[in-house]
Amino acid sequence: MPVLLTAPHPESLKPVAGVRIGTAMAGIRKANRRDLVVFELAPGSQVAGVFTSNRFCAAPVQLCQRHLAAGGPIRALLINTGNANAGTGADGLVRAERSCAALASSMGVEPGQVLPFSTGVIMEVLPVERLEAGLPAALSSMSDAAWFDAAQGIMTTDTLPKAASRQLDIDGRTVTITGIAKGAGMIHPNMATMLGFVATDAAVAPGALAGLLKTVADASFNRITIDGDTSTNDSFVLVATGQAGNTAVGDFSAGDGARLRDALTSLAVELAQAIVRDGEGATKFIAITVEGGRDEAECQRAARAIAHSPLVKTAFFASDPNLGRILAAVGYAGIADLDQGLIEMHLDDVHVVTRGGRHPAYQESDGQRVMKQAEIAIRIQLGRGPAAATVWTCDLSHDYVSINADYRS
Repeated sequence: MPVLLTAPHPESLKPVAGVRIGTAMAGIRKANRRDLVVFELAPGSQVAGVFTSNRFCAAPVQLCQRHLAAGGPIRALLINTGNANAGTGADGLVRAERSCAALASSMGVEPGQVLPFSTGVIMEVLPVERLEAGLPAALSSMSDAAWFDAAQGIMTTDTLPKAASRQLDIDGRTVTITGIAKGAGMIHPNMATMLGFVATDAAVAPGALAGLLKTVADASFNRITIDGDTSTNDSFVLVATGQAGNTAVGDFSAGDGARLRDALTSLAVELAQAIVRDGEGATKFIAITVEGGRDEAECQRAARAIAHSPLVKTAFFASDPNLGRILAAVGYAGIADLDQGLIEMHLDDVHVVTRGGRHPAYQESDGQRVMKQAEIAIRIQLGRGPAAATVWTCDLSHDYVSINADYRS
């Protein structure tokens, strides 16, 4: 069961002017489930994407990067679930190209104006003929109100669809932001096994969208981890259609630009945290904040060391306050001149460690009380400087093993 997470109400997801969505049951892997999603983008839309850092990236990731690098307009997104089209060699790239060509032909655009995305089982041949056969149904169902259907259509081991909307006023115009995401396992920073698609009708200055996307990704999807595995297919895409009619925003450091940045970040954080809350077999949602670092990078290293530790994660699953495992993770995080005598640690409201050792007032019963909660905060103070960073993760349970052992059955 997901941790303190519910499915969004379809009516809460606001249409974005310039975006229409269609879905279909194409039988990519399993029958009678939505597994094909098409986004149609209005002419003039800007698109930016960030992708997995895995060097064994999937064919659709390679093709997306190629189409975006070409610098031409993007008119459609094509997403399938059930098959990752990764580890498929040259044939996989041919099949991804064929899928783009099929959608482009149906829409009257060029293949290079289509971005393909796949998620699912690795090293299996993409049944592109099923994808092609499903396109007419997806195109005939096009609507500006199909965000919830799209959120369902990109799921793999997710138990709930993940979607959210925001609205704000910019330059006297109402601007809408809506996004969907999927992911539950193989999740690790620098993009995890996740897909995220966020669209806004705000007008953004030419050339400014990629930098805005990186800022948003670094504050959201690049701060989550479930199991430390970096996927072959991770993709996060931001679309700006410009149809809200506001004066184009290019400076995101103040004023309307900062408000747009903050709204996008807020939505992306909600989606990223939803992925962690729906982590495979998760029973606990854990926020890890490391403060007092010399820079944000070393704070992130320490936070991620804690978040990736199987010993820490299994202790949280068992509600076992074996908190020395957290200190050990901080110690091997790669901060060479760390002074353990300056370390402080809190588990929610419980002061566990002071000056590198057990706090005299700490009682294990207090630690166990917090460990039994569904939502837990860890706060570490390094005593080295002004920097801080937060990472979100979950526990590691028996069900995680079962889900991944049975994934291909």
